[in-house]
Amino acid sequence: MSTPQQADALSTDLPDFPHPRSSGCPFSVSPDMRALTDRGTVTRVKSWGGTTPWVVTRHAEQKLLAADPRLSADMTHPGFPSPVDPAVTGHGSTDLSFIGMDDPEHARLRRMVSGVFTIKRVEAMRPLVQKMADDFIDRMLAGPKPVDLVQALALPIPSLVVSELLGVPYDDHEFFQVNSKTLVSSVATGEERGTAHANLAQYLDDLVGRKIAEPGDDLLSQLGERIKAGELTRSQAATMGVLLLLGGHETTANMITLGTLLLLQNPDQLALIRDTDDPKVVASAVEELLRYLSIVHMGRRRTAVEDIEIAGETIRAGEGVILLNELANRDPEVFPDPDALDITRNARNHLAFGAGTHHCVGQPLARLELQVIYPTLFRRIPTLRAAIDTEKVPFKYDAVIYGIHELPVTW
Repeated sequence: MSTPQQADALSTDLPDFPHPRSSGCPFSVSPDMRALTDRGTVTRVKSWGGTTPWVVTRHAEQKLLAADPRLSADMTHPGFPSPVDPAVTGHGSTDLSFIGMDDPEHARLRRMVSGVFTIKRVEAMRPLVQKMADDFIDRMLAGPKPVDLVQALALPIPSLVVSELLGVPYDDHEFFQVNSKTLVSSVATGEERGTAHANLAQYLDDLVGRKIAEPGDDLLSQLGERIKAGELTRSQAATMGVLLLLGGHETTANMITLGTLLLLQNPDQLALIRDTDDPKVVASAVEELLRYLSIVHMGRRRTAVEDIEIAGETIRAGEGVILLNELANRDPEVFPDPDALDITRNARNHLAFGAGTHHCVGQPLARLELQVIYPTLFRRIPTLRAAIDTEKVPFKYDAVIYGIHELPVTW
């Protein structure tokens, strides 16, 4: 690990990081970010406070490192590369359960929730998700226009789905959406994020307590049984609930809105989704949209706990590592003509959900929701269009999870 003096000397020759997406091309990787690929497969950058983490730019090396136990997801490591500027935002308490842990504890806790996200169990929810999509679109069609797609469709459906799964009353959705938004903001202060996390943790803790007393057929009730068996503390269960509540609606909602706007700008691609009866075509389209948009746009972050030799470089123990999935998903060695949106391509090898032991546990559910919502929306409202110019769309440049704050649409 380099000394502070060595880091200071090194950082003078390094590119600044991160690079926000360009407002002129909000669906693509910024030119400055793309230029990191030209510097090398594994290259150093200058980040918050003069820190100099390694950035991994290529698909193959990212997959290797994502599965490498010498990289730690523990955010308490001194060399962990923060996704937000601590000098501006502080360090508010935002413990996100097992995604910030290493095996074996990571695997032990993850197994407690992974069973509800199996493909078979998720697929059984398809009729329910379809009914939700139709119901919310019915309300859109019956109401005034233009309408904000975020509030009318993109946010409520994933929120309702994850509420059903966890056993969270949907009537409380505004509370957890407001606090979730603060948690994923890159400009919220540490105090604000800490307060939001505490609000959600207390809410879930109270709810877990009620599930222990009166269990139902939901995930929080299952975690309550783990608590009674001594396998889990109530605090751990509440924090797992925060993670699943946050991940279960925030990311999918952003994908719905971003993907809709992107498809509206690519009518030939939209038509392929709207006009097909083949679920494989829709599934392929969803994978391409996930690849193309890569909404986790600050990278997956780790710390080396041992020296790692890769791509001609040595990452020393204690140094930060950032796996830039948006660059891996535009790697021409894996995805020919990567800047073209092509829903007929085989994009299943993308890294939008991460890779290795920390790949997104809820990805089957996210895939199902997107497979239902995109074609349903475009078939039910074939004349759908954005009600404002793209230049006026408020993209989430201020968030760790990329998306759109508000998207007025009409028909």
